[in-house]
Amino acid sequence: MARGPGDAVRDVPDGGSGPHAELPVSLLADLVRDTGASVGMVYVLAPGERLLRLALVSGVSRRIAAPWARIPMTTAIPVVDAIRERRLIWLGSQEETAHRYPRLGLVLPYDFMLAAAPIADGGPVWGGVVLLWPVWHPPELSPAEREAIGAGCARAARFLQRAADRGHPPEIPDVPHLLTAPHAEDADPLQAMAALAFAERLPVGCCALDLDGRLTYINPAGAELVGAGAAALLGNRPWEVLLWLHDPLFEDRYRAAVVSRRPIIFTATRPPDTRLSFRLYPNDTGISVHIAPADDGSADPHATAAAPSPAEPVGAAALYHLTHVAAALAEAAGVKDVVELAADQIVPAFGPAALALLMLQDGRLRIAGHRGYGGELISRFETASLTSDTPAVRAVSTGKASFYRSFADLQRDYPPARHQDDMASWAFLPLIVSGRPVGSLVLAYDAPRAFPPAERALLTSLAGLIALALDRARLYDAKHSLAHTLQNALLPRSLGDVPGLDAAARYRPASHGLDIGGDFYDLIRRTPTSAIAAIGDVQGHNTTAAALMGQVRTAVHAHATSGASPGDILARTNRLLADLKPGLFVSCLIVHLDLARHSAQLATAGHPPALLRHPDGRAEPVTAPAGLLLGITPEADYATVDIPLPSGSVLALYTDGLVERPGVDIDDAIAAVTDRLAATPPEDLDALADALLGHAGHPTPNPDDIALLLVRPHH
Repeated sequence: MARGPGDAVRDVPDGGSGPHAELPVSLLADLVRDTGASVGMVYVLAPGERLLRLALVSGVSRRIAAPWARIPMTTAIPVVDAIRERRLIWLGSQEETAHRYPRLGLVLPYDFMLAAAPIADGGPVWGGVVLLWPVWHPPELSPAEREAIGAGCARAARFLQRAADRGHPPEIPDVPHLLTAPHAEDADPLQAMAALAFAERLPVGCCALDLDGRLTYINPAGAELVGAGAAALLGNRPWEVLLWLHDPLFEDRYRAAVVSRRPIIFTATRPPDTRLSFRLYPNDTGISVHIAPADDGSADPHATAAAPSPAEPVGAAALYHLTHVAAALAEAAGVKDVVELAADQIVPAFGPAALALLMLQDGRLRIAGHRGYGGELISRFETASLTSDTPAVRAVSTGKASFYRSFADLQRDYPPARHQDDMASWAFLPLIVSGRPVGSLVLAYDAPRAFPPAERALLTSLAGLIALALDRARLYDAKHSLAHTLQNALLPRSLGDVPGLDAAARYRPASHGLDIGGDFYDLIRRTPTSAIAAIGDVQGHNTTAAALMGQVRTAVHAHATSGASPGDILARTNRLLADLKPGLFVSCLIVHLDLARHSAQLATAGHPPALLRHPDGRAEPVTAPAGLLLGITPEADYATVDIPLPSGSVLALYTDGLVERPGVDIDDAIAAVTDRLAATPPEDLDALADALLGHAGHPTPNPDDIALLLVRPHH
């Protein structure tokens, strides 16, 4: 049963009293127990980063969880959507998973049900929780399960909030903490011995695997059937020891059993012609395997006859990791995104202890990203001339990868080399696109590595994917830079200097697209004691919208300086748009600030209401007569409204990107921003503007452009 809200915190230990307490494992253990989930994961938002880091995992091995150890907040994945939308996400079938989240369906093509929920308790979101159930779970979560998930997430949020309030947030390790299923504490030793004797006497084979696929027990009949002694098998994964199981399909069957918690059956041929049937029975502690001679007459949909495979093939886990990285790289935008994603994914998924990604810039190799190396060592190799003779430079110059099993092998090719990184083996991979060098990838391993042919091919493919992504990202960054330059040219370089008036402005482009849009703001001095404040939003997020924005802002500026009222400014600008026929509509809000009379006059063309913070700290939206969007009809008229604007009050003008969020009522969103305006001290307008933007951003990317203009009259 789920705990009640009053019990949610009492049993959460502090996790230590040091500067970085550990995240209590009970946060996940209790949640898995209370919901009956087979797999659980707890993610925490990394401070100062738009990144989720896996802190706790239960029910699967770290190898299976590795592709999702670090998740950028731009990733299309259930836990990110749950955090962004601040709601529980439920996937009731494999088909629904593949439809809504193709990458997840591609990398885990198994039957399971999934829930993802934000770690929150009415305040900020601290991370997310992911839970999996077998397919025999009902098609929907029960009320008790939903209550348990909500209580568990609130409990985790309160722990993280308390830790942050103390200034000692828990340190999230690079490797997530793996929870093991509890075993019966009162197990009878005599029963255990009897069970062992029973298994040893069985005429059929049986063995046990842990959740990481390693063999923990095999009976004599099983060892005889597979043709290997228990000593050679114990502690190893069978498909890594038995050559005739060196096929990705067999490792895939183990992964399917662990993730889906369903019995899995497959057949394999032990040379020369002995066909064996393997039946896998999983639970939360491991997998029991039944081994017997195969019945050739059986119609097993999972059965397959396997010929002896080539030596050292690529395992299923490596293939799934490669697929995952390929899908993730396809979604990465700029060079920074590609570098961060590659660094985050390769180290946990492919085994290196350290990584360095170098890019060609101005005739030199420069380190674009790294993992596992200390800053001091990286600084020694910050840039490398293409004339220098190093493995990384040679990989770029020749286009050929090199693999070194030991430092002695590396020094044989590079006699001046010094052993500086305490690693045992290295791979130096060129990043080449259509014959053009892009950079090189350095992988270092802390244990000796043989680099068999299949692994060399896998790493070479990985380098090719990264090279293609980097080349595409460079083009994106070039367009982004051009768009950013254009946007800055269209927005005012500075706000008008109006005596007696303080002002602050912010512009934040949407997180997707070319980083350019149609939002604009302006502050125009009209007389020594008056000014016009304007804010608007042109439909779209592209260069067309930006170009029209420039025309609209110019028209507003011209009409404002001519002495027109806010309503007349909108009407004249509207007629201009009707003549231009751009096919786009524009919302706009114009405010005439009369500092001598301590008042303001507003007119709106379908724009969100301004917010007024009174000198006593109260804040409220300013209601103005609604006018049509600019560009709909040239005959539109725009009425005005007068409001008092005493010294010390703050007027906030903004575009809808500040308040619109999926699944959130617009009135509720405006009310939330109004509350933040009231709660934030107004003395520093820049800090106030940042606080309002921070409230809008939450932990997730903004789907729309945001323009914000704050004005405050003073004596």
